[in-house]
Amino acid sequence: MAHIIIPPGWKIPEQQATPEDIYLDRRRFIRQLGYSGLGLWGLLSGLSGRGLSAASGPQTSGIYPAPRNAKFTLDRPLTAEQVAATYNNFYEFTLDKDRVHELAKNFKTSPWRIEVRGEVEKPFTIDVDDLLRKLPVEERLYRFRCVEAWSMAVPWTGIPMKKFIDLARPTSQAKYMRFVTFLDPKQAPGQRTQSWYPWPYFEGLRMDEAMNELTMLVTGIYGHPLPNQHGAPIRLIVPWKYGFKSIKSIVSIEFTREQPRTFWNQLVPDEYDFWANVDPRVPHPRWSQATERIIPSGKRVPTLPYNGYGDYVAGLY
Repeated sequence: MAHIIIPPGWKIPEQQATPEDIYLDRRRFIRQLGYSGLGLWGLLSGLSGRGLSAASGPQTSGIYPAPRNAKFTLDRPLTAEQVAATYNNFYEFTLDKDRVHELAKNFKTSPWRIEVRGEVEKPFTIDVDDLLRKLPVEERLYRFRCVEAWSMAVPWTGIPMKKFIDLARPTSQAKYMRFVTFLDPKQAPGQRTQSWYPWPYFEGLRMDEAMNELTMLVTGIYGHPLPNQHGAPIRLIVPWKYGFKSIKSIVSIEFTREQPRTFWNQLVPDEYDFWANVDPRVPHPRWSQATERIIPSGKRVPTLPYNGYGDYVAGLY
C-alpha cells in the first residue's frame, strides 16, 4: 500500500455526477442575508437538524460560508449533510457510527488551543480562533474514502496546510509532522471504556505530504463550523489517503526529524501502514479495496488510485 506509482487513468462514469446549482444557490443566498448559522442552512437543505449541531464561538463570525476554491471539484454528488453528520467513526466516543453524534454533542470545543513544538524556530501555542484570524480559509469539495471501503463526497472548509507550516516556521531538520488529539475520558466515553487503545490518538505525515496543496487543516463543513462528530474544532484532511489518517480534534502538532509512530500502524502493523494511500490493488487483509460503497446509496463503484488525486500526489511516491 505504501508506494503507488500509477496515476489514475479512468474516472467514475460521468452520468453519476449531478449539478451543484442548488448547493451554490444556497451559499449565495446565505451570504447575501449575512447568515452563517446552521439553523438557516439546515432549513434550506430540507433537513431535520438531528445530529447537525455545529461548534459555536468567535471563529464563526464572518468566515462561513467561506469562498470556494473552484480548482477542487467532484465527479459525484455531494453527500447529504444529514447523512454525513450521523455516520461517523470517532472511537474516542463510541465504535457505533450511528451514535457518535449523540455522544459527542456536549463535548466542549471552545476555547481550544493547539501546541506547536519540535523542530520549529520558536515553539508556541495558539487558539483556533486566533489561527482563523491569521490565515486564509476556503472551501473545497473532496472525496472521502474510509479504509472500511465506504466513501462520501464532502464540502470541507479550512486552511491549506502549507499556510500553517509557513506560520509555524519549521527548521531544516523537520522531516515529518506528528499530530495528537485530545485526552479527556470524562467527556469522551470511548477513551474510558476502550482502555486497550493507546489514547490519545496520534498520526503523522511526511513534510512533502503535509505541504502538498491538497492537505488541509479543516475547521468547517457544509458552510458552517465543524460539528463535534466531525472533529471540532479542527482536524486534518488528506484526501488521497484512507480516512483514519485525517485525525480529528487536534491539540498538538510537532515537527520531527524521525518518522513518528501512528496509532493504527502501531496497533496492527500488518493491516495499516504509515502511508495509508488509497490503493485498489492492495486489499485489506479482511476485505477488498478494489471497490467502494457510496454512502448512503450503497452503490458499488471502482476505487480510484490515490482516491482520484494521483495527478496531485503520485510524484511523492
